[in-house]
Amino acid sequence: MKRYILLFLLFISVSGYAQRTINNYKYVLIPEKFSFLKENDQYRLNTLTKFLLQDKGFIPYFDNAELPAEIANNKCSALQVDVLEKNGMFTTNLTLLLKDCKGNIIFKSKEGKSREKEFKTSYNLALRDAFTSLNDVQYAYSETTNVQDQQTSATPVAAVPASATATVPVSASVTAVTSQPAAKVIAVAATAVQPAGTLYAQPTTNGYQLIDTTPKKVLTLSRTSVQDYFIAENGISNGIVLKKNGDWFFEYYKDDKLMAEKLLIKF
Repeated sequence: MKRYILLFLLFISVSGYAQRTINNYKYVLIPEKFSFLKENDQYRLNTLTKFLLQDKGFIPYFDNAELPAEIANNKCSALQVDVLEKNGMFTTNLTLLLKDCKGNIIFKSKEGKSREKEFKTSYNLALRDAFTSLNDVQYAYSETTNVQDQQTSATPVAAVPASATATVPVSASVTAVTSQPAAKVIAVAATAVQPAGTLYAQPTTNGYQLIDTTPKKVLTLSRTSVQDYFIAENGISNGIVLKKNGDWFFEYYKDDKLMAEKLLIKF
């Protein structure tokens, strides 16, 4: 009889894990350094990861930051980020992993690639390429409680009701599952900053430098493989410059808040 009970509990545990999806989580924790890098936030990859996760609708935090009580009291309420590098002679290859608190992989991206020679640009583009896999999942946080996240590792795992989460396979290149339409979507809005004046684009080796009428250099734009999409920095903030609905924007983080500065650029 005891053997049947143990087998039943094991079946429930496996079934519960099979039903986990990224839609069960709204928080994501990001390490200050990925294992394949030598320094904290080297090439700004960890900051870029936070930006891209927030852009997808998650609420990301660095794992060494002060966390809200909901996460601090229960680390299992958040996903953990990992980025893996595969050595390549002429390419940078990165894979994004989202894991639960027990180390189970909830989402695995395709292998993002870049052939750029400059390290910062190559890592940046490869990570962005890996993140495109999340477009296939259509993330939307569901308020449905994941029972397993509220259990300690010593407590028997309870099953999630079948009606709470339905899973279907995505594409063969993406190890992930997606749920039925969720009850609530977390919207991420950027704080808008109005344009200061016309900036003039001067070509450089890797892109452009934007100058004002002073003339003073305001922004440096590095070209990427995507049209109307640049890696940007102004000496204080790093971010991206991209075109949306015919307008140019400089998006970056300031005090953990996503900023969107509208630009008037004349090429």
